[in-house]
Amino acid sequence: MSVQLDRLLGGLAPAFACAEDFARARTHWLASLLHLGRHTVTGALSTAGEQHQDWSAAYRALQRLPTEELFKYIQRQTLERTAGPWVVALDDSCTRKSGRRIPGCGWRRDPLSPPFHVNFTWGQRVLQFSAALPADDGSARLVPIDWVEAPLPRKPRRTASQAEWAVYQEARRQANVNQVAAARMSQWRTATDRKIHFVGDGRFTNRTVLSVLPKDTVLIGRTRKDTQLYAWCAPLRRNGRPRRYGTALPTPEQWRTDATVPWQEVTAWSSDARHTLRIKQLGPVMARIAGTTTPVRIVVIAPTAYRLRKGGRLLYRQPAYLLCTDPDLPVETIVQEYLWRWDIEVNFRDEKSLLGVSEAQLRQPEAVRRQPACAVGAYALLLLAALDTYGHHRLPPSVPLPKWRRHAPPTRPTTGLLLSQLRIELWSRCLRRESLTHFTTKPPATQNRDKPLLDLASAVFGSHR
Repeated sequence: MSVQLDRLLGGLAPAFACAEDFARARTHWLASLLHLGRHTVTGALSTAGEQHQDWSAAYRALQRLPTEELFKYIQRQTLERTAGPWVVALDDSCTRKSGRRIPGCGWRRDPLSPPFHVNFTWGQRVLQFSAALPADDGSARLVPIDWVEAPLPRKPRRTASQAEWAVYQEARRQANVNQVAAARMSQWRTATDRKIHFVGDGRFTNRTVLSVLPKDTVLIGRTRKDTQLYAWCAPLRRNGRPRRYGTALPTPEQWRTDATVPWQEVTAWSSDARHTLRIKQLGPVMARIAGTTTPVRIVVIAPTAYRLRKGGRLLYRQPAYLLCTDPDLPVETIVQEYLWRWDIEVNFRDEKSLLGVSEAQLRQPEAVRRQPACAVGAYALLLLAALDTYGHHRLPPSVPLPKWRRHAPPTRPTTGLLLSQLRIELWSRCLRRESLTHFTTKPPATQNRDKPLLDLASAVFGSHR
């Protein structure tokens, strides 16, 4: 896998002004993947063996990292590995910070707060896009292809003039996460001639995004259960204002509870297996959030039964209401592509918990913006190298699973296994017990029994499983 990763990293050399900048960035990317502790810049320098050298050049290099070229390169790599429509999931998140003077930070709503009490956290608001790389069995792996910082402007003082408040209101409107997502979608439409299917949650299924959706672009997202739907209205030649909507139709919730409408069954891949889902579909119809020129299809998914443990009580999830801007798209494709969207949540978890994307202590605005994006880019290149080496479901051969996981091994290589495999390939030749003899002392001769020696390789390579 390290050979494939090095090949992918080598393709980024033309994006740098000189070979020295590329070598420094390549070292930083590899060190951010191999690092075991807190993912700071000094931690990456220590992992690369440069803790005894001048560190100022490394900090200055972070301000010149070519993030746009990096993600364009990753986008081309994902397009080469897929056929048909390009399925891209989008979602926003908040990366926690501690410094009060870090540019772009502010108080954000904590998504981990309980439903009965909204909490706030200090951090940066970001927007991520991940492309789906489907497998033959219907599953897919999402690879991050874009990372955009979406900060809000600073609020002026109460004594500010009306002109300052007007400027602030306009800047806040432009900084809306839906406006940022719509602008990014329009940029991607010019990057490829392939049809793009964007998949998002309810935050992006609104008038702001749907009204400016580019040509040959489809949006699949969750919608409200009380969305107002109308029949298609043919234009009529008459005096006065033309009618825009037809007769009112039942809402998605009314459509779900209507006993006269039969349920249909479709199969889709989710949670490492194929499942049979019960659905109802309605369309083409008109929705006010989509405007008068975009007919949509509504798909209602019935709650799915599950058990927390074997023999436990049967529980049910909440129903889902999907909206698709392409009424001719098969319902099986709509459901399957939306189920793939969950993998972007896995991307966020791996980036925050395993790669420490938001842990670097930086103050320069350009470094604050570019360093997390490049860390996400290194994570995407790791996933691409793993897919080229092992495919979608083959596990790395050099990382034995612990005993408690052997009865139910993962169906695909996790990020923790990939990081352990990368450390094995790059460190195993130099990591020997003799290399650390100066850190240990000989046991006293009066011991009654020998103590088992620590398996150093197992402790290091299996630390992020």
